[in-house]
Amino acid sequence: MNLETQIQQFRETFYTVKAEVQKRIVGQDAIIEGVLFCLLANGHALLEGIPGLGKTQLIYTLSEALDLSFKRIQFTPDMMPSDITGTTLLVEDEHGRRQFEFQQGPIFSQLILADEINRATPRTQSALLEAMQERTVTVGRTSHKLEEPFCVLATQNPLEMEGTYPLPEAQLDRFLFKLLIDFPGEDEIVEILRRTTSGAEITIDKVTNAETLNKMRQLVPQVIIAEHVERHIIRLVRGTHPDAEDAPEIVKRYVHLGAGIRSVQAVALTAKIKALLDERYNVAFSDIDDVLLPALRHRILLNFEGQGEGIEPDAIVNEVRNSITSTP
Repeated sequence: MNLETQIQQFRETFYTVKAEVQKRIVGQDAIIEGVLFCLLANGHALLEGIPGLGKTQLIYTLSEALDLSFKRIQFTPDMMPSDITGTTLLVEDEHGRRQFEFQQGPIFSQLILADEINRATPRTQSALLEAMQERTVTVGRTSHKLEEPFCVLATQNPLEMEGTYPLPEAQLDRFLFKLLIDFPGEDEIVEILRRTTSGAEITIDKVTNAETLNKMRQLVPQVIIAEHVERHIIRLVRGTHPDAEDAPEIVKRYVHLGAGIRSVQAVALTAKIKALLDERYNVAFSDIDDVLLPALRHRILLNFEGQGEGIEPDAIVNEVRNSITSTP
């Protein structure tokens, strides 16, 4: 199969999956695309939004369209790491012989909804984040490999902070994207009302599978990034650091810690996906602009003044993007 055909199939499959999900999910275009970007870039996503906006429904619908296994983990303060990873039990077989047997936890699925991850203790959060990073689960002396594709979609409620354990910066950095789920508009709510109160059942077809998804993943790294485009990504990321020469004033005043090396990789990989969707085999500056916000917003740590002034990380990223120009 030639390259042009591969790119066309990549684009067709992406938008076919998106359209299938939208049979049940109203609006949320950017969220659906963002989650698919994370899947195709072999990453994970952090979703932030108030309860009741259809996060569980979205991810379950996506698992149906992609024909992937799905599990939802509701995080609570009393949850233990073994509740996620699984545990080794002493069982007795039909002959009365006792032996240890590993019982898999919910992490052994391809698509994971980690609901309200900031309600779990740091120890339990670490168990999930280790599985995200290593793609393996270690119980006792045995390591168990997770099935690919594997993607964690973690949610947190921005309003209820009492009794929560905010993710530290080093752990936030493991999420490829942070996606903000907005409250739907009036027309979208009307459509949601009609779909959910008419009594009609919406059937989601399996439009692709894990094998196709893995092939699409293999195409992404092959997209070309010219050196001057690579350097532009690096300049943008360096521009989020207050000690950088070309950092805008808002960064120098309000940022304590800028985005790290993983953010450069996140921008580059997801920009490649954007290029493929535009049927191009090379990354353009416009591709970088499209993925910059979700890739950087959770990787910027504000100082006390920034927090006190209510500065949003998105405002920081937008100012960096506007002040650091691309130079071929």
